[in-house]
Amino acid sequence: VQLQASGGGLVQAGGSLRLSCAASERTYSTYIMGWFRQAPGKEREFVAAITWSGSNTYYADSVEGRSTISRDNAKNTVYLQMNSLKPEDTAVYYCAAHRSISTRPSMYDYWGQGTQVTVSS
Repeated sequence: VQLQASGGGLVQAGGSLRLSCAASERTYSTYIMGWFRQAPGKEREFVAAITWSGSNTYYADSVEGRSTISRDNAKNTVYLQMNSLKPEDTAVYYCAAHRSISTRPSMYDYWGQGTQVTVSS
């Protein structure tokens, strides 16, 4: 499965962004999809994940209530809507695919190339 993340950019604090992750094949719909982020000098961290049906979602405490993960299996795409952005949300955001739910980056089999999100204060 090849993943292509997009939608990052520069936004002021309090603003919103919607990230997208397009998958290369229909088998994507059988995978758990996750979003991770990595800020300079920090380890990659879990942001959100969604089950293949979309019926279950999981969020890091740091983004809970401000972000929504969703997927459109007909379009082979997963989204991350981020609202009320803060400067500490600044990072490269990656989408990833795995066969089961995990918050550990090492468990994910496939990764997109990352998209930069920069939040100015």
